[in-house]
Amino acid sequence: MDRPLLGRLSARGCCSSSTLKAWLPILSWLPRYKLKWLQLDLLAGLTVGLTTVPQALAYAEVAGLPVQYGLYSSFMGGFIYTFLGTSKDVTLGPTAIMSLLCFSVVGGQPHRAVLLSLLCGLIQAGMALLRLGFLLDFISFPVIKGFTCAAALTIGFGQVKNILGVQGVPHEFFLEVYYTFYKIPEARIGDVVLGFLCLALLVMLLYMKMSLGSEDAPTCSRVARKLVWAVATMRNALVVVAASFVAFSCNAYGYPVFTVTGETSQGLPPFRPPPTSDTTANGTVVSFGEMVQVRSRETMLLSLPQKLSSSHVEQLTSQALCVFCAGPWRRARCHSLHGSVGKHCNCESFWTAVNSQTGVCTPAGGIITSVVVLLSLAFLMPAFYYIPKAALAAVIICAVAPMADYRVVAKMWKIRKLDLLPFVVTFLMSFWQVQYGIVGGVAVSGALLLYNTARPPIKVSDHGVLVMELGNGLSFPATEYLSHIMHTQALQASPPRSVVLDCHHVSIIDYTVISELRDLLRQFKLREVQLVFSRLQLSVLEVLLAADLQGFRYTDSVEAALQMESESLNTDP
Repeated sequence: MDRPLLGRLSARGCCSSSTLKAWLPILSWLPRYKLKWLQLDLLAGLTVGLTTVPQALAYAEVAGLPVQYGLYSSFMGGFIYTFLGTSKDVTLGPTAIMSLLCFSVVGGQPHRAVLLSLLCGLIQAGMALLRLGFLLDFISFPVIKGFTCAAALTIGFGQVKNILGVQGVPHEFFLEVYYTFYKIPEARIGDVVLGFLCLALLVMLLYMKMSLGSEDAPTCSRVARKLVWAVATMRNALVVVAASFVAFSCNAYGYPVFTVTGETSQGLPPFRPPPTSDTTANGTVVSFGEMVQVRSRETMLLSLPQKLSSSHVEQLTSQALCVFCAGPWRRARCHSLHGSVGKHCNCESFWTAVNSQTGVCTPAGGIITSVVVLLSLAFLMPAFYYIPKAALAAVIICAVAPMADYRVVAKMWKIRKLDLLPFVVTFLMSFWQVQYGIVGGVAVSGALLLYNTARPPIKVSDHGVLVMELGNGLSFPATEYLSHIMHTQALQASPPRSVVLDCHHVSIIDYTVISELRDLLRQFKLREVQLVFSRLQLSVLEVLLAADLQGFRYTDSVEAALQMESESLNTDP
């Protein structure tokens, strides 16, 4: 066999160049990598890395895990995504919502968080390979907004105790609210002052960055604008470093007035397989199978907030591998890694925006971000001892505040008031159990969707003959409703009325509908009136003709149907 023929066969096979590039996207940009891109990738990776470190530490607090676990969950994704990622702007890392869900599932137990991460990776990979991403399309926007608003309030208020410096506050939301206010007299002045100062600085720096893009922004040099943008972008790192320096100085002079993070493990943990057993508080040993069985439901719920897409199977597979490969490194949590993170309003949209604004050229910027995280693990962990918890709480509050979008309520009220129902159900149930909020919202949205399917709008007009126009499709849940309208409006009238059924919105029809239409045609014939179909789509017409309905008549327009009925009445003896 000659080489050209071999080449053609290879191009058509599973090992073709296009297939390899689809599953290994690095092959599409690495051969044409330019040296001038390196500078921009280095700048973007360094900027995102300095932003990632303090937020990763803060999100470990949300997950109820030691702060170093936030860094464990931030470095592996950058390496894996460089090879498998399809977007240069996407930055992988822990998010506030995923951290909250992680805590609700694993209860702050690191070994359980590792198992959770691996299970989420397997579920994502399975959904990618089976192209089940369309299932997530049933999570409506009101459900997502209700969930994110409730999560923002839960996470934000959960940090108030760290701003106040109080201890012994339970994690259940309603008990947390009660005990936080109950323990206000025990608040530490140092933590309160430092917390509010950090909040004020973060808000001020954010406002400075936002004002750069406004029309009323003061005129200044290009260098000054870049300096202001850089300082505002790295505001989290600057505030945490400044607060840590203040805490260190106070401790050095014998005034420990701040609640600090405390001892942290330095360096990377050993590479090891996930835990195969667990021991409960009363000493009962739980096997790996029982652990998976217990955690499988929560893991499925935890995977729901991921925005999956059947048309981006390579993207989802890369995410799943990032989650899966990070598990043996004692990874802290499973998190959303998809590029369309703006829909969920979590912190990754901020990191992705920073990556894009700094001019990143390729996914290689993620390597620089991961290296920054690894250097922090290797050399800066002793310094993290002095990070005040109030400063981390301020970072978290400022990160989740934009998710509480109260304006969406007014928009839904104005556009469609019924959309507030799944929003409110999701919002309220999320305070009970955050993962059940999505389930409740999806159930309500599904019920509304099924109700609209079972009760399609039917416009009835009288032209001597009744004309019934179906407002949308016709499927088996709507057959009883259509039959009820036909009987009450036409068949049970005195005398019975003929009906023209306008079906131009009907694009698909099933066996149940065919059976009901056969019965209706028989009822119309018994009462010596007509049921005429008009404006049928070709696919529906073919199905109806194949069903061989007795007495079936159709026309291309409503006017033709009315003319047909008029002639029928005139010739009637």
